[in-house]
Amino acid sequence: MAIVHPTALVDSSAELAADVTIGAYSIVGEGVTIDAGTIVGPHVVIAPRTALGKRNHIFQFASIGERPQDRKYGGEPTNTAIGDDNMIREFVSIHAGTVQDRGTTTIGNGNWLLGYVHIAHDCVVGNETTFSNNAQIAGHVHIGDYVNMGGFSGVHQFCRVGVHAMVAAGAVVLQDVPPFTTVSGYPAKPYGTNSEGLRRRGFAADDIVAVKRAYKMLYRENLTLEDAKAKVAAAALDTPVLAPLAEFLAASGRGIIR
Repeated sequence: MAIVHPTALVDSSAELAADVTIGAYSIVGEGVTIDAGTIVGPHVVIAPRTALGKRNHIFQFASIGERPQDRKYGGEPTNTAIGDDNMIREFVSIHAGTVQDRGTTTIGNGNWLLGYVHIAHDCVVGNETTFSNNAQIAGHVHIGDYVNMGGFSGVHQFCRVGVHAMVAAGAVVLQDVPPFTTVSGYPAKPYGTNSEGLRRRGFAADDIVAVKRAYKMLYRENLTLEDAKAKVAAAALDTPVLAPLAEFLAASGRGIIR
């Protein structure tokens, strides 16, 4: 049976796995599901229709799945879905989706959301990301796997940040950030590849070199964007590590940072 502090308020419709822990003064709303091994600290609010996977740790004063900060929201029963093994620190806020988009805000597995991070409505966050303190993403943003968001960084609504990208502290992203790219500044501009991150994740030296060459195609060869996309796509046919970059560039978005 779940361990629920006597001061916590858990709705009768909530489903808690047998080894879930709910801390003092926390609130678990209607229709919430919390899977095995998850720890909810004190003074946490988990709003209705939120699903939490296994082995998450939610620290004090976090707010998960609350109504979106969107003027179009009319009280519809939208959702929040969080995967496994996430670390959600103090004062993190994650808002539910809207019916104008996916209806669900989704966070994958193994993410670290540090203090005061905000994840807005309808966002999709992949796996193994790190959001440093006060990183903020607006509604409808997609963040790829292994992205690092620096402290006090921000992402404009509807933007995409590709896999293995790094957004420097204080950067403000107004257009899409291609995979493997490091960006900095306001507005954010490209500052090379995230080579150190790739090395730490075990990428082969040849693959890191291939990523650097693709970056030069996009940013150093004075090609039009369409020509650069075509050149990267051609390179990806023989170099699988570039497939995420080619796919990202082929998809529609707000245009990439240049």
